[in-house]
Amino acid sequence: MEQAWKKSLFAYVDLLNKGRVAPAYAQGQGTVKDMRFHKMQGERSRRLAQWYESRSITPLRGETGVRTLRTVRQNPGEIIADVALHSALYYEKGGITHREDKIETERLTFVQAGAGWEIINIERSVPERSSKRGAGEAEPSLRLSKWGEVLPAPQPSQPLLNRRILRGTAGSREVRYRREEAAAYADRWWKDGNPEFEVFDVDCTNYVSQCLFAGGAPINYTGKREMGWWYKGYNGAQEWWSFSWAVSDSLGRYLGGQRSSGLRAEAVERPDQLSLGDVILYDWDGNGHYQHSTVVTAFDADGMPLVNARTVSSRHRYWDYRDSYAWTDRTAYRFFHINDYL
Repeated sequence: MEQAWKKSLFAYVDLLNKGRVAPAYAQGQGTVKDMRFHKMQGERSRRLAQWYESRSITPLRGETGVRTLRTVRQNPGEIIADVALHSALYYEKGGITHREDKIETERLTFVQAGAGWEIINIERSVPERSSKRGAGEAEPSLRLSKWGEVLPAPQPSQPLLNRRILRGTAGSREVRYRREEAAAYADRWWKDGNPEFEVFDVDCTNYVSQCLFAGGAPINYTGKREMGWWYKGYNGAQEWWSFSWAVSDSLGRYLGGQRSSGLRAEAVERPDQLSLGDVILYDWDGNGHYQHSTVVTAFDADGMPLVNARTVSSRHRYWDYRDSYAWTDRTAYRFFHINDYL
């Protein structure tokens, strides 16, 4: 039975893969009978086609792998499974071939239809749009997965998970921000996350902060979660990191603050003013609350930034995120150029 329903899964993955290269292809139904999905996919395909044209890129090929994370329910004639989709898109721009990667999770409901299986419901997780204020900021009594399930309590870890935390603190001698090292760290850990640090349910800003730290940004340890920029890990069940380390909106306020030393940044108007290791924040609803963070890791043939992120793990993704399920026509951005000397 497992082999039979997975044939339907692979057909669905093939549909998505071909739709990345030729957006109109994704409007075919195949084994997917979720009409809501087809309506959303049709709108998305039109947006992708316009996006490719506006960027003057030519999609070359896509590669999409799928991994079953777990089977949530398995009854006769019905299976619900959580899957991870790792898609790579190769495209040409200005005579240069680029590759971008992202990993997204979905919950699929399969039902048996005659000798085969059909997908009747597709639920996409969009953690980039999380309504939570950020890791630990709301201090919930229960930790929930992106699907709303109760997670076990975090296991205690040593307070100073990363001994290099003592290397360079705000107020010490000025250090150069090593942009290439920040970008290299981002490329090293975009997919799985550095085990020296906690991985949060909404992990984008924690990841960006790690990249800044890898580039030499000095810790500003205050011991107060609403002040400074710092990380220590868990002390028992207590979270030891500042909101600015783990929450997009708080990181934006910290980067935009006035200080004479330590991690500082200049807010710029355009993405083409950014350099390697710089930061972009995303406000999906245009209401002034930033929900997502990325770090610049490369540039396309026009000199526009390509970014890495976690939560929806992404590598060398075009900066404006118009292919994201979180994006809306109200999306606003903040561009931060990190000071060369900190």
